[in-house]
Amino acid sequence: MQELTVGLPDPAQTMRVTMRLSAAMLLGAIVGIQREQSGKAAGLRTHMLVAVGTALFVITALEAGMSMRDLSRVIQGIAAGIGFIGAGAILKLAEERQIQGLTTAAGIWMTAAVGVAVGLGRVGLALLSAVLAWMILAVVGAIEHRIERRAAKAETMSQTVSIISCSGETKR
Repeated sequence: MQELTVGLPDPAQTMRVTMRLSAAMLLGAIVGIQREQSGKAAGLRTHMLVAVGTALFVITALEAGMSMRDLSRVIQGIAAGIGFIGAGAILKLAEERQIQGLTTAAGIWMTAAVGVAVGLGRVGLALLSAVLAWMILAVVGAIEHRIERRAAKAETMSQTVSIISCSGETKR
């Protein structure tokens, strides 16, 4: 039984770890729900797992008594590892000369940072960051979509006017 409870020697520590991991899960869900609603590949479960996983790495290092120098290396490793996950979300479409998935990769990276903050016990900072990330993705994303629609509409109208002008010149 002792082997199964290593790292959780007393109820207070167990409660603290449970609260931090639960907070990471919920804060990851804030970003993940928005991505899920937007139909992105990395959605709710991905963001929750990233937040909980990064929090777990940090909590484990703290509970093992690592120095701040060693803990900083753990966080650097998390950042590098998350970079690989984010890179997998980025797609380059050669025919269209377009890159997709950068926002998804940035969201995963942000969710990892939220998990690190929670793991360090900075739940308020993590909450503020998750809410700001949601606002950027949802609110700024909606504004961006409107701007793109207006630009596309203006482009279509410009092409229509150009066609009408050309056809009018041909008839003369």
